[in-house]
Amino acid sequence: MDQTQTQIPIPNPPRAITTKDLMYLKDALSWELLAFKKFHSLAQNAENPTFKQALDKAGRMHQNHFNRLLPHLQVNNNQAMANIPSPSQIN
Repeated sequence: MDQTQTQIPIPNPPRAITTKDLMYLKDALSWELLAFKKFHSLAQNAENPTFKQALDKAGRMHQNHFNRLLPHLQVNNNQAMANIPSPSQIN
């Protein structure tokens, strides 16, 4: 059975993020890295080729998630916040 995933377009996130969002992203990055490491370790020890392939695939998925989250933490948030107009400048 072939299961295909539909890619839903994700809008561009804002260049500046709140402290709460930053902490959540850091947590999510840690979760993805831990999941990747666990699946990689399990795949290395698997003897059944089918299980090994499934574990490798799951590990690659978490590695992909990690790589997609990382750029959001590599933004100079102070500079991005300086470019956001204040409410008094909007009127």
